[in-house]
Formats: sequence, structure tokens, C-alpha cells
Amino acid sequence: MSIRYLSYLALGVAAAFLAVATAAFSLSTVVALSFGMGIAMLAVSVNIAIRNRDDLPTLAVSTGIAAISIWTIVLALVFSKGTVDDLAFASALAIGALSAVGLTVHELQAERAMHSLEVREARSEHTPESRPSTA
Repeated sequence: MSIRYLSYLALGVAAAFLAVATAAFSLSTVVALSFGMGIAMLAVSVNIAIRNRDDLPTLAVSTGIAAISIWTIVLALVFSKGTVDDLAFASALAIGALSAVGLTVHELQAERAMHSLEVREARSEHTPESRPSTA
């Protein structure tokens, strides 16, 4: 399994946890979770962006997640607890959606690579290795 796949999966799980936490935990706990998970999601998304900087779709998705993670950190520090609860829920949904997009992009690229390998193998089977010489 690719580290990119596992990273997007971890981001999706973290976003789902944060979304559920906004409904299940107290406001002060949601503020602390928003701050901490925002930092963790920022670190993971920046790592994905750095490792895959040559792949434009992956770079775009991970940059979007990083931007929302920064927003989550800022909102945990600036806004009132009730507002943080609502905005953290929205941020978690956005990060969850982007991580699903990242997983889809990863799988499509893996499928394209596998199809390319299959086509090349099929071509090499049909090409004769040695041609009879006509002398």
C-alpha cells in the first residue's frame, strides 16, 4: 500500500472523528480537539504535498486540505466555543470530502498504471522476438 493512500485514509478517519466529536463532546473539548487535529492534519497534508509535488491532482488536493487545516487551527484560537463547534464541523466535512477525492485520484492513477502495464505486456506477447531472415 502506498503511503499516500494511507495518509488520505488517516485524514478521512480524523475528519470523521472530528465531525462526530462536535456532536458528542463538550465545547471546550471540541476546541482542544479542533486545535490538535488541525495541527495533525496540516502535518499529514503537507507531507503528502511534499512527497508528491510532481503530481498536480495530488498536490491540489493536499494543498486544499492544508488550507482547511490552517483555517481549523485559526478558528480554534480566535472564535467563541459555540462558533468553533459549528465551524469545526464544517471543516471536518470539507477535509473528509477532500480526502475522499484524494483516495479516488490515487486509485485512478493506480488503475491507469496497471492498465498501461497490461497493454504493454499484451503488445510484447504479439511481437515476434526474432524474425526469419530472407536471404
